[in-house]
Amino acid sequence: MDHIVTVQDAVTAFADFIEPTDAELDAIEREMPVIRAELDLLDAQIIVIDRTPTELDQRRIRRARRRVLAAHRDQFNGTAGQSGGAA
Repeated sequence: MDHIVTVQDAVTAFADFIEPTDAELDAIEREMPVIRAELDLLDAQIIVIDRTPTELDQRRIRRARRRVLAAHRDQFNGTAGQSGGAA
C-alpha cells in the first residue's frame, strides 16, 4: 500500500508551475467579453429550456446571439473592450 506522503512530494514539487502566468491571465482578460456574452446567451437559452419561448424570450435570445457575434468580432479585430455598443 502506497502512502499519500510519497506522492505529495512529487505533486508539490511543481507547485510554482501550477499558477497561471501573466500572459495566460492577460489572455483570459482579453477573452472575458466573449465569455460574458456567451454566458448571457446560455442564460437566455436555459430560461426557455422547459417551456415555449415567448416573444420577449425570443428577443432576449436574439439580442444575446448578436452580443456573442459582436464580442467575437471585436476580439478578432483586436478591439475587445473598446466597443461603444449598448449592453
